[in-house]
Amino acid sequence: MSTSDQETKLYVPSEAAVKAAHVSGMDAYRKLCDEADADYEGYWARLAREFVAWKQPFTQVLDESNAPFFKWFADGTLNVSYNCLDRNVEQGRGDKVAIIFEADDGKVTRVTYNELLTQTSQLANALRSMGVKKGDRVVIYMPMSVEGVVAMQACARIGATHSVVFGGFSAQSLRDRIEDAGAVMVITADEQMRGGKQLPLKAIVDEALSLGGCDTIRNVVVYQRTGGKVAWGARDKWLHDVVAGQAITCEPEWVEAEHPLFLLYTSGSTGKPKGVQHAGGGYLLHAALTTKWTFDLKPEDVFWCTADIGWVTGHTYIAYGPLANGGTQIVFEGVPTYPDAGRFWKMIQDHKVTIFYTAPTAIRSLIKAAESNADVHPREYDLSSLRLLGSVGEPINPAAWEWYHLNIGGGRCPIVDTFWQTETGGHMITPLPGATPLVPGSCTLPFPGIMAAVVDETGKDVPWGQGGILVVKKPWPSMIRTIWGDPERFKKSYYPADFQGKYYLAGDGAIRDAKTGYFTITGRIDDVLNVSGHRMGTMEIESALVSCTELVAEAAVVGRPDDTTGEAICAFVVLKRPRPTGEEARQIAKQLRDWVGKEIGPIAKPKDIRFGDNLPKTRSGKIMRRLLRSIAKGEQITQDTSTLENPAILDQLSQSN
Repeated sequence: MSTSDQETKLYVPSEAAVKAAHVSGMDAYRKLCDEADADYEGYWARLAREFVAWKQPFTQVLDESNAPFFKWFADGTLNVSYNCLDRNVEQGRGDKVAIIFEADDGKVTRVTYNELLTQTSQLANALRSMGVKKGDRVVIYMPMSVEGVVAMQACARIGATHSVVFGGFSAQSLRDRIEDAGAVMVITADEQMRGGKQLPLKAIVDEALSLGGCDTIRNVVVYQRTGGKVAWGARDKWLHDVVAGQAITCEPEWVEAEHPLFLLYTSGSTGKPKGVQHAGGGYLLHAALTTKWTFDLKPEDVFWCTADIGWVTGHTYIAYGPLANGGTQIVFEGVPTYPDAGRFWKMIQDHKVTIFYTAPTAIRSLIKAAESNADVHPREYDLSSLRLLGSVGEPINPAAWEWYHLNIGGGRCPIVDTFWQTETGGHMITPLPGATPLVPGSCTLPFPGIMAAVVDETGKDVPWGQGGILVVKKPWPSMIRTIWGDPERFKKSYYPADFQGKYYLAGDGAIRDAKTGYFTITGRIDDVLNVSGHRMGTMEIESALVSCTELVAEAAVVGRPDDTTGEAICAFVVLKRPRPTGEEARQIAKQLRDWVGKEIGPIAKPKDIRFGDNLPKTRSGKIMRRLLRSIAKGEQITQDTSTLENPAILDQLSQSN
């Protein structure tokens, strides 16, 4: 049901949806928010006892004694794998399908909770037999697979801290993460399948380890996905060999709630990636809670999050949240356009998916495909099983929201437009489908218990309707605990002195609707780009370009809006030779794109590369990136350029292609 006025189109939950929902109506939402306002610690303690099975119950809820290094449920002990697997088996769900895996070629495998527990226990025993112990770090560089989820769960089971690296990252990026984490093992595959192509993983691991700085690695365990030929060394072991003969039960390692469950590296505004550290107790609570409330997950649902386990969305809403709720979910190896752009819709039809969670980039690219080829239009498929849609990774523009709602959801499915980050562990601002009236393009209201606000540079609340900086005023259980090995960077990045170290700085701008108070995210306030929902530091890309020493003298990277990826990478490059034009410029641009792809990964390749004799700089030598952003967008330069040392360069860069 929808109503509209001149300003806002409002989609109100149906009476049936309200009645059936876990959080039923706005009164129920407000009641939860009021409970958190009245007794913040009591609210989270109640939910922690309800959603998490504790070996040793906690007596202290929030420890603020060493702020901003907050601790939650610190004297409690638990095991995350036990919560996701054993608990479901003990409650009679052992024969329930936990994962429906669809391979790139369409082959389907179903894995029950009993089977998932057995596989996890055998790998956990194998890891222990190879000397991996509580607190050790294990890097996982795997394709989307049941084995990838099992690897994460097995680490959690023995108290090892996993660090998953997306399979599209380069050898250099992988090496940097292995070295920073001090990992003792890499779990990988011979190759991965994407879009009908075999892509190397083991070879990239070998290259990463050959670059130096990875002396802590003792073993490389390899899942045989394709049977492709790989080099083999003394530390290499096949996954099927190490689990053969292992016991099918494994006593969990009961760890304290603050024990690091995982590190996940995310781009910062400096070149070095940040190892975001999450603690098991608080993270598991929020993963389970948001999966149940935001997606209104029911026992009969078939849930599908299309993210990769290499990103936080694949951690929270594949590896942990759905399993902690005893859900059935899809794990998909392939890409949405293979063998054609109807792949997602065919899978929803075949598996009778009820909840579908994907990124605006995927939606926008599939809109283009559907409009150019009627055969892959969603109307050609039976999508009637769907009851809920979700969006993640970046703000979804209203036009894409409306198309998603009408063509995928048949005009009947609510869309939960979720705002959150690697650092937050789970949803922070999101509609609840049986409660929140929806506005296309707005992530609406904070999840109950999340104290989000929009403030100015001094930390003072700004009036509704006025843009500002998004902050969270109180710590919450699933928040980042620190940056691995760099507590000062953690404080500087997330609890800056500008706000007296009191508020969590999200790094995004936001505005609240003057009437409803609904939040809309307006974009990053730092030098981090959001490309297809993936955060890329501009400094990281600039460093990669400049490392091509034979060609590049200087580089500056900015973002510009893009219809498909949300934001596109635009690089301005000064070469160590005269500025190229025409075909020469195109050839060098391709060479540099390929270079960045090798240094960081394909996702970091600039869409636009412009060459100039130099870059716009102030007299003190600072590159004026705000001017480059205007040029990248094709805007007329209206800003003050009086401090520029070389204003004529703006005309050159504006004309350069």
